[in-house]
Amino acid sequence: MKYRYIGKTGLRVSPICMGTMTFGTQCDKKEAFRIMDKAYEHGVNFYDTAELYPVPPEAELAGITEEWVGEWMLTKSRDSIILATKVAGAASGWFVPPIRHGLTAIDRFHIERAVEGSLRKLKTDYIDLYQMHWPDTVVPIEESLEAFDRLVRAGKVRYIGTSNDTAYGTAKALMTSHYRGLARFESIQNNFSLLNRRFLDELSTLCEKEQVSLLPYSPLAGGVLSGKYNQAMKPEEAHGRFADYLKSPNQRQRAMAQRFMNDRTLASTQKYLKIAADAGLHPVTLATAWSKQFNFVASTIIGATSAEQLDASLAAMELTLSDEVLRACDKVHEEILYPMG
Repeated sequence: MKYRYIGKTGLRVSPICMGTMTFGTQCDKKEAFRIMDKAYEHGVNFYDTAELYPVPPEAELAGITEEWVGEWMLTKSRDSIILATKVAGAASGWFVPPIRHGLTAIDRFHIERAVEGSLRKLKTDYIDLYQMHWPDTVVPIEESLEAFDRLVRAGKVRYIGTSNDTAYGTAKALMTSHYRGLARFESIQNNFSLLNRRFLDELSTLCEKEQVSLLPYSPLAGGVLSGKYNQAMKPEEAHGRFADYLKSPNQRQRAMAQRFMNDRTLASTQKYLKIAADAGLHPVTLATAWSKQFNFVASTIIGATSAEQLDASLAAMELTLSDEVLRACDKVHEEILYPMG
């Protein structure tokens, strides 16, 4: 196993990270344990969760995922696992989290409440990577970073990271940490896939220059790149999260589904399916391998609803795509630019 370092830290992680957001809604505890066991047996040492999980977020379920991950970790050596979790983003952001009565913020109070809750549910006395789930549009980043820094100094958190952030927000946070002598964001967890290359516009340069690692999530673009929506008679009739979201009364969920699953993304996916077939690869393996084949990426976060689903993703663990395959993928993007908008 060739481990990679996150940012400027001593965290050595497998190139594949096991995501857990499906645990509690799309799979039960027994299957979640099977998934984590299988990933562990294949050399995955990096596991990512959040106080908000599972997804889609519901007040009565929030926290179950961390509890299950904590129970599972008791069956392993804690030192063999790099554990990441997140404090829910601010209610001033893109949606209101159904925790702490919908009053969340990235301030000292909420950060401290969140980390204590996560430590308790995860049954551990430290978190390797503690992340801001998304930025706060109201609380100054100085206050947020001072609160995170206190957790690092107290030994409850080893390192910190951000998620769903912009180049401006990440750069400002790094500058603030530098000049105030605070712990800095060592990683950024953003959406990045063959269908969503927006990270390459600006953030990739920032990550390379400042040695911040990307932890890409949704390398399959919410399952679209698996081809399941292309193979269905009608995309909305396929079995999958976005098929359900299209029929949801929740406007935000419908908008998300339409962004991931539209004529342009399906047309792009059809081309990627052919590239995968020509290369003798499962489309999931192709998409996962592509997302981790950049020098600013530390580990690609995969997800699953069954242990069997892991096979194609894990096959990408030590796979390096050829220049020919990479050029073919780039050509698809040139033909259908930014299919997700």
